[in-house]
Amino acid sequence: MGVGISLFPLASAVAREGGLGIISSAGLDRIVSKRNGKRVNSYEAAYEEISFAREAGGQHVGMNVMVALARDYQESVKGAIDAGADVIISGAGLPLSLPLIHPAKDTALIPIVSSARALEIVCRKWEKAGRRPDAAVLEGPLAGGHLGFRIDELDMGANRLENLLPAVMDVAREHGDFPIIVAGGIYSHSDIARFLQMGANGVQMGTRFLATVESGASHEYKQAVVDAKEEDITVAQSPGSPCGLPFRVIKHSPMFVSALKRLRAPKCDKGYVLQKDPSGNFSKCAAKQDNADYFCICNGLLSSSGYDPAEEPLFTAGTNASRVDRILSVHDLMEELKH
Repeated sequence: MGVGISLFPLASAVAREGGLGIISSAGLDRIVSKRNGKRVNSYEAAYEEISFAREAGGQHVGMNVMVALARDYQESVKGAIDAGADVIISGAGLPLSLPLIHPAKDTALIPIVSSARALEIVCRKWEKAGRRPDAAVLEGPLAGGHLGFRIDELDMGANRLENLLPAVMDVAREHGDFPIIVAGGIYSHSDIARFLQMGANGVQMGTRFLATVESGASHEYKQAVVDAKEEDITVAQSPGSPCGLPFRVIKHSPMFVSALKRLRAPKCDKGYVLQKDPSGNFSKCAAKQDNADYFCICNGLLSSSGYDPAEEPLFTAGTNASRVDRILSVHDLMEELKH
């Protein structure tokens, strides 16, 4: 669910209520380093956060590791597996190499896809490595954060979650009949029931848990979600994420406002979305040179979890954030979702 938002307190709270609590690996090394007062690397941070979630009573916990975070991807996967994560969920790009990174032991490997074609590609690639997905997350265009669709595809009827699901379920059946979990715009008990009746095996939810007591979001971030109206939620294009994917934001986010007004100088001093240059070094980021088309997603999202209060925060949320009207405990939210 993003940088510093879903850490062990939130993941373990969800797990104690019978859910599967997911920790975000994004920016985790800096967050854990600040918490501990000493430098840790991506492997150590992933290992520690999974371990803490288990110690806090989380029976079923896992980690989301974004493909787009290429520099830290493999070490985060290794740390989570070695700590005994129940699952690794991976998207923001197709996780084609995931089964090859580290012996998975008892950790389930779950790709995030946005179409049947994407899942077919993942299955064929993984089968060459002697593995099939243990499940897959189908994420529709109503989700927060990075979206697996082009801007012109977001409002297409064919890309509504309920219309994507049947073909994705067909692919899953053809490759071992593994579970499909739906995500993006799931808000209420009735939403959960509807998709389960359609054949989905579970749901993944982010925005509802963003505005919980146990969430790592700053108070300012949580309040922005509570205060958001439908027209306040937008998909950032220019400026947008240096990852090149559409990115849904609350348009009053301070960093987004500054980027729109061209008030920010180009900046890239955290480097989580760096890509390799022709020499094989992680040095390329669109936000390094261009502040007209890109904002510094690393700094903005870290600030949103309170990592650097002096930096401008960037608030992401799903389409249904405007329906959130109060901050709840995880227990109260889970009880609401059950009935």
